[in-house]
Amino acid sequence: MYENINDNFIKNSVSDIISKETLEEIKNRTKEYTALMSYYKCAMMEIETKFNVLKEQFSLEHDRNPICSVTSRLKSLISIKDKLDRRGHDFTVESIEQNINDVAGVRVICSFKQDVYNLAAALIKQDDVVLIEEKDYIKHPKENGYRSLHIIVEIPIFLSHEKRKMKVEIQLRTIAMDFWASLEHQLRYKKETVFTDEMTAELLECANISAMLDVKMDHLRHNVFSPFLSLPEDEDYTITEVDSQKEQNRNVE
Repeated sequence: MYENINDNFIKNSVSDIISKETLEEIKNRTKEYTALMSYYKCAMMEIETKFNVLKEQFSLEHDRNPICSVTSRLKSLISIKDKLDRRGHDFTVESIEQNINDVAGVRVICSFKQDVYNLAAALIKQDDVVLIEEKDYIKHPKENGYRSLHIIVEIPIFLSHEKRKMKVEIQLRTIAMDFWASLEHQLRYKKETVFTDEMTAELLECANISAMLDVKMDHLRHNVFSPFLSLPEDEDYTITEVDSQKEQNRNVE
């Protein structure tokens, strides 16, 4: 009985504070956010499917699998709001789509460094994929030693009554890069631990060792699989150039 009195008191208090119009607005906004997140999930599924198709094709043509794993993650609304707040943007559905490019994320772990570029180029060449941004942290590592190829792409998703263009961030990295990044995150962000300059320097040294391992393994791959390479191994080669070439070919056609 006592609990029921409390429950009724709370309900009446909430009703007094929040009008029916406000409750209806919250309900509608919740539907909008839920729908937007489902669209991003669909976009991630589209990207995952594309990589699974490429994985099957490469396996058949080259007798080896360049993809070790494909995983995805959806940014939480709390993280999205924090990011919008830091950038001075409103927390609305429109603002999320316009100002946040990494709500949907797909991570592809590859066997070798050249696989990273081969797969990224193969994806960008597809007609329905638009390259929005490229950040090559493999050729230009972050100060802490982090290495990975980040690309933002826009792809269409087909719903029952409409087609929507959605953005997805794709991170491509080797096994060695992922090993270092995963452990670095665990070590650096452990609670109640002061991360010293010496620890930072040691992690950077580990990143350099990891990079050397990738170079040596890629050299071995070149000797074994060079007849099957689909792209030139050029240090100045960028995914943006692949996208530009695709547009040039499309204009010629």
